[in-house]
Amino acid sequence: MFTGLIEHLGTVSHIEVDAGGATLILSDCAAILDDCHIGDSITVNGCCLTVTEFDKVEKGGWFKVWLANETLERSDLGERVVGDQLNLERAMGAHVRFGGHFVQGHVDTTATIVERTADGDSLRLTFQLPEPTSSRPSLLRYLIAKGFVAIDGASLTLTEVDDSQRTFGVMLIQHTQEKITLGKKRLGAKVNIEIDMIGKYVEKSVIAALGGSGGAGLRAMVEKVVEDVLAKKGLSSS
Repeated sequence: MFTGLIEHLGTVSHIEVDAGGATLILSDCAAILDDCHIGDSITVNGCCLTVTEFDKVEKGGWFKVWLANETLERSDLGERVVGDQLNLERAMGAHVRFGGHFVQGHVDTTATIVERTADGDSLRLTFQLPEPTSSRPSLLRYLIAKGFVAIDGASLTLTEVDDSQRTFGVMLIQHTQEKITLGKKRLGAKVNIEIDMIGKYVEKSVIAALGGSGGAGLRAMVEKVVEDVLAKKGLSSS
């Protein structure tokens, strides 16, 4: 579990993609390796990955992770090149304040930056989600203004959502721009998106409570309520 509060920017020093997945090495990471162990989880641009090797001193401190094909398909990590900086966060400790939101590090999809607008010292960014498909339906129903979203692993507050355009926006204060990679990305760049998982659980629970099929269950519940009201008024046809 993570908070979405980025701890450090690591630098890609090696990435190799093949048919089975990819190997990624990040350097200049000594700041987050003081308590590292093999098997630990670190989010890399929002993707929860397992540390397979590390060295706290060489190359300013480096660690290696393996990217499965599922990760490559869902995220932008397969498109990174040597020299890129990526957002890093270690798994949340039980003793720390919870300042972000529940982030799993399970990227749902990517989105594209379609607008950048300065607002004083802050920066407003607008993103567009891809066209929904039968295998990957729209995620817009989970996005609400003032709700949470994780973008490249960073916990951010949604400032606007436009269902008709498949877009949503966030605002980065100057401090945030300096601490994460998002403010440096250009128009057309891809970002990794993780929807707030609480919305997913609520949706599934409500559908189950309504009969397991969403619309059909809701219709049955409404019909039952109408029948009860008519029966109390002596107007039931039964």
